[in-house]
Amino acid sequence: MSEISIHYRNKVNHSLYKHLLKPVLFQHDPEYVHDKMTEFGEFLGNSTLGQKLTKTFFDYENSALRQKIFGIHFSNPIGLSAGFDKDAKLTGILPHIGFGFAEAGSITGSGCAGNPKPRLWRLPHSQSLSVYYGLKNDGSKAIAKRLSRKHFAIPIGMNIAMTNCNDNLNIKNAVMDYAQAFRTLEPIGNYLTINISCPNTTGGQPFINDYNLDYLLDILDEIPSKKPIFLKLSPDLDEEGIDKILEVAKAHRVSGIICTNLTKKRFNFSNLEKKIPIRGGLSGKPLSKLSDKMISYIYKKEGKRFILIGSGGIFNAEDAYRKIRLGASLLQLITGMIYEGPQVISEINQGLVKLLKRDGFANISEAVGIDNR
Repeated sequence: MSEISIHYRNKVNHSLYKHLLKPVLFQHDPEYVHDKMTEFGEFLGNSTLGQKLTKTFFDYENSALRQKIFGIHFSNPIGLSAGFDKDAKLTGILPHIGFGFAEAGSITGSGCAGNPKPRLWRLPHSQSLSVYYGLKNDGSKAIAKRLSRKHFAIPIGMNIAMTNCNDNLNIKNAVMDYAQAFRTLEPIGNYLTINISCPNTTGGQPFINDYNLDYLLDILDEIPSKKPIFLKLSPDLDEEGIDKILEVAKAHRVSGIICTNLTKKRFNFSNLEKKIPIRGGLSGKPLSKLSDKMISYIYKKEGKRFILIGSGGIFNAEDAYRKIRLGASLLQLITGMIYEGPQVISEINQGLVKLLKRDGFANISEAVGIDNR
Protein backbone atom coordinates (compact mmCIF):
# COMPACT_ATOMS: atom_id res chain seq x y z
CA MET A 1 0.00 0.00 0.00
CA SER A 2 1.40 3.42 -0.95
CA GLU A 3 2.08 6.25 1.50
CA ILE A 4 -0.83 8.29 0.18
CA SER A 5 -3.20 5.31 0.38
CA ILE A 6 -2.19 4.70 4.00
CA HIS A 7 -2.65 8.40 4.75
CA TYR A 8 -6.24 8.37 3.51
CA ARG A 9 -6.94 4.98 5.08
CA ASN A 10 -5.89 6.43 8.42
CA LYS A 11 -8.03 9.54 7.96
CA VAL A 12 -11.09 7.39 7.28
CA ASN A 13 -10.35 5.18 10.30
CA HIS A 14 -9.80 8.24 12.47
CA SER A 15 -13.11 9.76 11.40
CA LEU A 16 -15.01 6.52 11.95
CA TYR A 17 -13.53 6.14 15.43
CA LYS A 18 -14.07 9.77 16.43
CA HIS A 19 -17.63 10.15 15.15
CA LEU A 20 -19.08 6.64 15.44
CA LEU A 21 -17.23 4.21 17.70
CA LYS A 22 -15.77 6.46 20.39
CA PRO A 23 -19.10 8.17 21.30
CA VAL A 24 -20.64 4.74 21.83
CA LEU A 25 -17.72 3.34 23.82
CA PHE A 26 -17.51 6.43 26.03
CA GLN A 27 -21.13 5.95 27.09
CA HIS A 28 -20.13 2.78 28.94
CA ASP A 29 -18.03 2.01 32.01
CA PRO A 30 -14.34 2.19 30.97
CA GLU A 31 -13.33 -1.08 32.64
CA TYR A 32 -16.23 -2.90 30.97
CA VAL A 33 -15.15 -1.48 27.59
CA HIS A 34 -11.53 -2.46 28.23
CA ASP A 35 -12.50 -6.03 29.09
CA LYS A 36 -14.70 -6.39 25.99
CA MET A 37 -12.04 -4.93 23.70
CA THR A 38 -9.50 -7.34 25.20
CA GLU A 39 -11.82 -10.26 24.47
CA PHE A 40 -12.31 -9.04 20.90
CA GLY A 41 -8.58 -8.49 20.39
CA GLU A 42 -7.82 -11.98 21.70
CA PHE A 43 -10.41 -13.42 19.31
CA LEU A 44 -8.88 -11.60 16.32
CA GLY A 45 -5.38 -12.63 17.35
CA ASN A 46 -6.32 -16.30 17.40
CA SER A 47 -7.59 -16.17 13.82
CA THR A 48 -5.45 -15.94 10.68
CA LEU A 49 -8.27 -14.08 8.96
CA GLY A 50 -8.60 -11.70 11.91
CA GLN A 51 -4.88 -10.99 11.83
CA LYS A 52 -4.89 -10.32 8.08
CA LEU A 53 -7.91 -8.02 8.22
CA THR A 54 -6.45 -6.08 11.14
CA LYS A 55 -3.15 -5.68 9.32
CA THR A 56 -4.93 -4.36 6.23
CA PHE A 57 -6.74 -1.68 8.24
CA PHE A 58 -3.95 -0.61 10.60
CA ASP A 59 -0.40 -1.72 9.78
CA TYR A 60 2.41 0.54 8.52
CA GLU A 61 6.06 -0.24 7.77
CA ASN A 62 9.02 1.90 6.77
CA SER A 63 12.73 1.07 6.94
CA ALA A 64 13.50 4.49 8.47
CA LEU A 65 11.83 3.32 11.68
CA ARG A 66 13.76 0.08 12.11
CA GLN A 67 16.26 -0.27 14.94
CA LYS A 68 18.35 -3.00 16.49
CA ILE A 69 18.65 -2.49 20.25
CA PHE A 70 20.34 -5.06 22.51
CA GLY A 71 20.32 -7.34 19.47
CA ILE A 72 16.52 -7.13 19.29
CA HIS A 73 14.89 -5.99 16.03
CA PHE A 74 12.23 -3.31 16.40
CA SER A 75 10.30 -2.61 13.20
CA ASN A 76 9.14 0.73 14.64
CA PRO A 77 9.53 2.55 17.96
CA ILE A 78 5.87 2.57 19.08
CA GLY A 79 5.07 0.03 21.78
CA LEU A 80 2.07 -0.80 23.92
CA SER A 81 2.75 0.17 27.52
CA ALA A 82 2.18 -2.23 30.40
CA GLY A 83 -1.21 -1.75 31.99
CA PHE A 84 -3.37 -2.56 28.97
CA ASP A 85 -2.60 -6.22 28.23
CA LYS A 86 -2.46 -7.20 31.88
CA ASP A 87 -2.61 -10.95 31.32
CA ALA A 88 -0.74 -11.13 28.00
CA LYS A 89 -3.80 -12.15 25.99
CA LEU A 90 -3.21 -9.79 23.05
CA THR A 91 0.22 -10.85 21.77
CA GLY A 92 -1.39 -12.40 18.70
CA ILE A 93 -3.08 -9.21 17.47
CA LEU A 94 -0.79 -6.36 18.59
CA PRO A 95 1.74 -6.78 15.72
CA HIS A 96 -1.07 -6.44 13.18
CA ILE A 97 -2.38 -3.22 14.73
CA GLY A 98 1.05 -1.80 13.95
CA PHE A 99 2.94 -1.89 17.25
CA GLY A 100 6.71 -2.34 17.02
CA PHE A 101 6.80 -4.01 20.44
CA ALA A 102 4.60 -4.49 23.50
CA GLU A 103 4.88 -4.95 27.23
CA ALA A 104 2.62 -7.35 29.13
CA GLY A 105 1.54 -6.86 32.72
CA SER A 106 2.30 -5.73 35.26
CA ILE A 107 2.61 -9.36 36.31
CA THR A 108 3.08 -10.28 39.95
CA GLY A 109 4.38 -13.32 41.77
CA SER A 110 0.88 -14.42 42.75
CA GLY A 111 -2.46 -13.69 41.12
CA CYS A 112 -4.13 -10.50 42.29
CA ALA A 113 -7.75 -9.32 42.05
CA GLY A 114 -6.65 -5.69 42.30
CA ASN A 115 -8.37 -2.84 44.10
CA PRO A 116 -12.16 -2.60 44.54
CA LYS A 117 -14.23 -1.14 41.69
CA PRO A 118 -14.63 1.48 40.37
CA ARG A 119 -10.95 1.70 39.46
CA LEU A 120 -10.83 3.33 36.04
CA TRP A 121 -12.16 6.77 35.07
CA ARG A 122 -11.99 8.85 31.89
CA LEU A 123 -11.01 12.53 32.12
CA PRO A 124 -11.83 13.55 28.56
CA HIS A 125 -11.25 17.29 28.77
CA SER A 126 -7.70 16.75 29.99
CA GLN A 127 -7.20 13.67 27.74
CA SER A 128 -6.31 11.49 30.69
CA LEU A 129 -7.34 8.40 32.59
CA SER A 130 -7.35 7.93 36.33
CA VAL A 131 -6.21 4.36 36.96
CA TYR A 132 -6.64 2.50 40.26
CA TYR A 133 -6.47 -1.15 39.19
CA GLY A 134 -3.92 -2.11 41.84
CA LEU A 135 -1.99 -4.61 39.68
CA LYS A 136 -4.89 -6.86 38.76
CA ASN A 137 -3.51 -9.93 36.92
CA ASP A 138 -3.59 -13.73 36.84
CA GLY A 139 -0.13 -14.13 38.37
CA SER A 140 3.22 -15.17 36.95
CA LYS A 141 2.68 -18.94 36.86
CA ALA A 142 -0.65 -18.80 35.03
CA ILE A 143 0.59 -16.24 32.52
CA ALA A 144 3.85 -18.10 31.92
CA LYS A 145 1.87 -21.28 31.24
CA ARG A 146 -0.33 -19.41 28.75
CA LEU A 147 2.68 -18.00 26.90
CA SER A 148 5.06 -20.95 27.07
CA ARG A 149 4.38 -22.17 23.52
CA LYS A 150 3.60 -18.82 21.94
CA HIS A 151 5.57 -17.37 19.04
CA PHE A 152 5.81 -13.57 19.14
CA ALA A 153 5.90 -11.59 15.90
CA ILE A 154 7.21 -8.48 17.71
CA PRO A 155 9.46 -8.04 20.75
CA ILE A 156 7.55 -8.64 23.97
CA GLY A 157 8.56 -7.40 27.40
CA MET A 158 7.50 -8.91 30.70
CA ASN A 159 6.64 -6.15 33.20
CA ILE A 160 7.12 -7.46 36.74
CA ALA A 161 5.79 -5.99 39.99
CA MET A 162 5.09 -7.13 43.55
CA THR A 163 1.71 -8.64 44.42
CA ASN A 164 -0.64 -6.07 45.92
CA CYS A 165 -1.21 -7.62 49.35
CA ASN A 166 -0.55 -6.97 53.04
CA ASP A 167 2.19 -9.63 53.22
CA ASN A 168 4.34 -7.49 50.94
CA LEU A 169 4.39 -4.63 53.42
CA ASN A 170 7.38 -6.62 54.64
CA ILE A 171 10.27 -5.70 52.31
CA LYS A 172 11.78 -9.18 52.37
CA ASN A 173 8.46 -10.70 51.32
CA ALA A 174 8.08 -8.11 48.57
CA VAL A 175 11.57 -8.90 47.23
CA MET A 176 10.85 -12.63 47.21
CA ASP A 177 7.59 -11.92 45.35
CA TYR A 178 9.47 -9.97 42.66
CA ALA A 179 12.01 -12.79 42.46
CA GLN A 180 9.29 -15.40 41.96
CA ALA A 181 7.78 -13.44 39.07
CA PHE A 182 11.21 -12.73 37.57
CA ARG A 183 12.30 -16.36 37.73
CA THR A 184 9.01 -17.62 36.27
CA LEU A 185 8.83 -15.10 33.41
CA GLU A 186 12.51 -14.80 32.53
CA PRO A 187 12.35 -17.50 29.80
CA ILE A 188 9.52 -15.67 28.02
CA GLY A 189 9.76 -12.71 25.65
CA ASN A 190 12.66 -10.41 24.83
CA TYR A 191 13.22 -8.19 27.85
CA LEU A 192 12.12 -7.69 31.45
CA THR A 193 10.89 -4.57 33.20
CA ILE A 194 11.02 -4.13 36.96
CA ASN A 195 8.09 -1.90 37.85
CA ILE A 196 8.97 -0.05 41.06
CA SER A 197 6.50 2.79 40.53
CA CYS A 198 2.90 1.56 40.60
CA PRO A 199 1.00 4.28 42.50
CA ASN A 200 -1.94 2.08 43.50
CA THR A 201 -0.69 -0.64 45.84
CA THR A 202 -1.12 -1.29 49.57
CA GLY A 203 2.62 -0.99 50.15
CA GLY A 204 3.14 2.20 48.16
CA GLN A 205 6.45 2.50 46.29
CA PRO A 206 9.09 1.15 48.71
CA PHE A 207 11.63 0.44 45.97
CA ILE A 208 12.07 4.03 44.88
CA ASN A 209 14.16 4.08 48.06
CA ASP A 210 17.73 3.43 46.93
CA TYR A 211 18.56 1.09 49.82
CA ASN A 212 15.51 -1.11 49.15
CA LEU A 213 16.14 -1.04 45.40
CA ASP A 214 19.73 -2.16 45.89
CA TYR A 215 18.49 -5.08 48.00
CA LEU A 216 15.91 -6.02 45.34
CA LEU A 217 18.41 -5.90 42.47
CA ASP A 218 20.96 -7.88 44.49
CA ILE A 219 18.45 -10.72 44.74
CA LEU A 220 17.40 -10.49 41.10
CA ASP A 221 21.06 -10.49 40.00
CA GLU A 222 21.29 -14.01 41.40
CA ILE A 223 18.73 -15.26 38.86
CA PRO A 224 20.52 -16.13 35.59
CA SER A 225 19.43 -13.98 32.64
CA LYS A 226 21.01 -12.49 29.54
CA LYS A 227 17.98 -10.38 28.68
CA PRO A 228 17.88 -6.58 28.91
CA ILE A 229 16.37 -5.32 32.15
CA PHE A 230 14.52 -2.01 32.46
CA LEU A 231 13.38 -0.04 35.50
CA LYS A 232 10.06 1.80 35.27
CA LEU A 233 10.20 5.06 37.22
CA SER A 234 7.64 7.37 38.75
CA PRO A 235 7.20 10.82 37.16
CA ASP A 236 6.90 12.25 40.67
CA LEU A 237 10.59 11.71 41.52
CA ASP A 238 12.76 14.78 41.98
CA GLU A 239 16.27 14.97 40.54
CA GLU A 240 17.87 13.77 43.77
CA GLY A 241 15.61 10.72 43.79
CA ILE A 242 16.39 9.99 40.14
CA ASP A 243 20.13 10.32 40.79
CA LYS A 244 20.01 7.81 43.65
CA ILE A 245 18.12 5.27 41.54
CA LEU A 246 20.53 5.70 38.62
CA GLU A 247 23.52 5.08 40.88
CA VAL A 248 21.96 1.85 42.12
CA ALA A 249 21.03 0.84 38.57
CA LYS A 250 24.62 1.29 37.40
CA ALA A 251 25.79 -1.13 40.08
CA HIS A 252 23.51 -3.85 38.71
CA ARG A 253 22.53 -5.28 35.32
CA VAL A 254 19.97 -2.61 34.46
CA SER A 255 20.05 -1.79 30.74
CA GLY A 256 17.35 0.83 30.42
CA ILE A 257 14.82 3.15 32.03
CA ILE A 258 11.13 3.65 31.25
CA CYS A 259 10.10 7.29 31.68
CA THR A 260 7.44 7.15 33.14
CA ASN A 261 4.62 5.48 35.06
CA LEU A 262 1.41 7.22 36.20
CA THR A 263 1.53 10.37 38.34
CA LYS A 264 -0.10 10.62 41.76
CA LYS A 265 -0.05 14.42 41.61
CA ARG A 266 -3.35 16.23 41.14
CA PHE A 267 -2.94 19.12 38.74
CA ASN A 268 -5.11 22.21 38.46
CA PHE A 269 -7.95 20.80 36.39
CA SER A 270 -10.53 23.27 37.71
CA ASN A 271 -11.20 24.64 34.24
CA LEU A 272 -11.20 21.24 32.56
CA GLU A 273 -12.83 18.55 34.67
CA LYS A 274 -15.86 18.85 36.92
CA LYS A 275 -14.75 15.99 39.15
CA ILE A 276 -11.33 14.37 39.57
CA PRO A 277 -11.22 10.96 41.33
CA ILE A 278 -9.22 11.10 44.53
CA ARG A 279 -7.82 7.63 43.94
CA GLY A 280 -5.62 6.47 41.11
CA GLY A 281 -2.67 7.58 39.05
CA LEU A 282 -3.15 9.87 36.06
CA SER A 283 -2.12 8.94 32.52
CA GLY A 284 -2.11 10.75 29.20
CA LYS A 285 -1.57 14.46 28.62
CA PRO A 286 -0.91 15.37 32.30
CA LEU A 287 2.19 13.15 32.05
CA SER A 288 3.60 14.67 28.89
CA LYS A 289 5.89 17.33 30.37
CA LEU A 290 6.86 15.16 33.35
CA SER A 291 7.94 12.35 31.03
CA ASP A 292 9.79 14.72 28.69
CA LYS A 293 11.61 16.29 31.63
CA MET A 294 12.81 12.94 32.96
CA ILE A 295 13.93 11.71 29.53
CA SER A 296 15.91 14.89 29.00
CA TYR A 297 17.47 14.83 32.47
CA ILE A 298 18.61 11.20 32.30
CA TYR A 299 19.91 11.50 28.74
CA LYS A 300 21.91 14.63 29.59
CA LYS A 301 23.31 12.96 32.68
CA GLU A 302 24.01 9.45 31.35
CA GLY A 303 24.07 9.76 27.57
CA LYS A 304 23.72 6.30 26.00
CA ARG A 305 24.50 4.47 29.25
CA PHE A 306 20.81 3.52 29.47
CA ILE A 307 18.31 2.92 26.68
CA LEU A 308 15.33 5.16 27.44
CA ILE A 309 11.70 4.33 26.68
CA GLY A 310 9.45 7.38 26.67
CA SER A 311 5.90 6.90 27.95
CA GLY A 312 3.30 9.52 28.80
CA GLY A 313 1.16 11.87 26.73
CA ILE A 314 1.88 10.51 23.24
CA PHE A 315 -1.12 11.32 21.03
CA ASN A 316 0.52 12.18 17.70
CA ALA A 317 3.79 12.10 15.76
CA GLU A 318 4.94 15.45 17.18
CA ASP A 319 4.59 14.14 20.75
CA ALA A 320 6.57 11.04 19.80
CA TYR A 321 9.27 12.91 17.90
CA ARG A 322 9.84 15.32 20.77
CA LYS A 323 10.58 12.43 23.14
CA ILE A 324 12.92 10.84 20.59
CA ARG A 325 14.86 14.07 20.11
CA LEU A 326 15.16 14.39 23.90
CA GLY A 327 16.72 10.93 24.21
CA ALA A 328 14.13 8.16 23.99
CA SER A 329 14.99 5.30 21.63
CA LEU A 330 11.59 3.65 22.04
CA LEU A 331 8.12 4.85 23.02
CA GLN A 332 5.02 3.45 24.68
CA LEU A 333 1.39 4.51 24.79
CA ILE A 334 -2.09 3.50 25.91
CA THR A 335 -4.17 6.61 26.55
CA GLY A 336 -3.49 8.14 23.14
CA MET A 337 -4.91 5.01 21.52
CA ILE A 338 -8.05 5.16 23.67
CA TYR A 339 -8.77 8.80 22.82
CA GLU A 340 -7.59 8.82 19.19
CA GLY A 341 -8.32 5.26 18.04
CA PRO A 342 -6.15 2.25 17.11
CA GLN A 343 -5.11 3.81 13.79
CA VAL A 344 -3.09 6.34 15.80
CA ILE A 345 -0.12 3.92 15.85
CA SER A 346 0.05 4.01 12.05
CA GLU A 347 -0.53 7.79 12.06
CA ILE A 348 2.35 8.33 14.47
CA ASN A 349 4.73 6.06 12.58
CA GLN A 350 3.93 7.63 9.22
CA GLY A 351 4.24 11.08 10.76
CA LEU A 352 7.62 10.18 12.24
CA VAL A 353 8.92 9.22 8.79
CA LYS A 354 7.90 12.65 7.46
CA LEU A 355 9.55 14.44 10.39
CA LEU A 356 12.76 12.44 9.97
CA LYS A 357 12.91 13.29 6.27
CA ARG A 358 12.23 16.95 7.02
CA ASP A 359 15.21 17.06 9.38
CA GLY A 360 17.56 15.07 7.15
CA PHE A 361 17.67 11.80 9.12
CA ALA A 362 17.79 8.50 7.25
CA ASN A 363 16.90 6.45 10.33
CA ILE A 364 15.19 7.18 13.61
CA SER A 365 18.28 6.20 15.62
CA GLU A 366 20.05 9.29 14.22
CA ALA A 367 17.50 11.57 15.90
CA VAL A 368 17.68 10.01 19.37
CA GLY A 369 18.89 12.64 21.85
CA ILE A 370 19.77 15.18 19.16
CA ASP A 371 18.37 18.04 21.25
CA ASN A 372 20.52 17.07 24.25
CA ARG A 373 23.86 16.19 22.69
